Amino acid sequence: MADQSDVETALITAVATALYPQGSAGGSAIGTTCRIYRGWPNAVALDADLAAGVVNVTVFPDAARQRNTTRWPDEWVAQAAVTPSLDILVSGTTATVFGTGGAGMLAGLQVDTMSVVYRTASGDTPELVAASLAAKLRALGRVALASGATVTVPGVGYLLGRVVADQPAMRESKRQNQGFRISLWCPGPASRDSAGAVVDATLAAITFLPLPDGTAGNLRYVNSVLFDQSLDARLYRRDLIYSVDYPTTIIEALPSMIFGVTNLAANGSDIRDGLLS
Repeated sequence: MADQSDVETALITAVATALYPQGSAGGSAIGTTCRIYRGWPNAVALDADLAAGVVNVTVFPDAARQRNTTRWPDEWVAQAAVTPSLDILVSGTTATVFGTGGAGMLAGLQVDTMSVVYRTASGDTPELVAASLAAKLRALGRVALASGATVTVPGVGYLLGRVVADQPAMRESKRQNQGFRISLWCPGPASRDSAGAVVDATLAAITFLPLPDGTAGNLRYVNSVLFDQSLDARLYRRDLIYSVDYPTTIIEALPSMIFGVTNLAANGSDIRDGLLS
């Protein structure tokens, strides 16, 4: 899920990219050392940086600019498909499990008119999966022999093996619009103007701010404020106010259907098996 802290971190990344396009080792775009961080600056540390000619850039949420913008249906949306690391190869009356075991999969055998399914766990091997499927068949009164990663079902007329993986899905639980104050604390008007121009141009060009959960926040310019305080001749400050409309999401792994509706050509009967886990 994307939290307010994730949005602040994303803004920090965007600001750092603007001021240090070649990375921290390449020097800043304004020719002055810049310190970029979340939160409000410590007065003592800020005074020391300003005296040394160091620009501070902070990102802080604006409490006066926040509202609930929830408006989308509360629905699960499938994410990038996950391919199972196990598979089952059927030949005649035998089914062989192969690949790499692990959690989050359903391995199943459809034997004539019955189906058995095993949910894999961490540390499972193909041999263990095969043994578990054979044991489930025997529990239903069917003869099943397990040898290594192979299950043999004597006298079977129809044998199907299948493995599916749990699939990630995302649901947007709420959406909010939050204002953020990007403050540039500078030792002089020249550094303030150059830093402000670089940061503002970069942020204004971003329509959607990427967030760590795979979503994005809609970034929009709100306004800009200058502070020239005679109380501290070394402090020249500019605040850039941007709003971000971003979602709070829930991501879960949902089980997949392993056996659906199958028509047996041999006798014309239907097997209807829904989701088994």
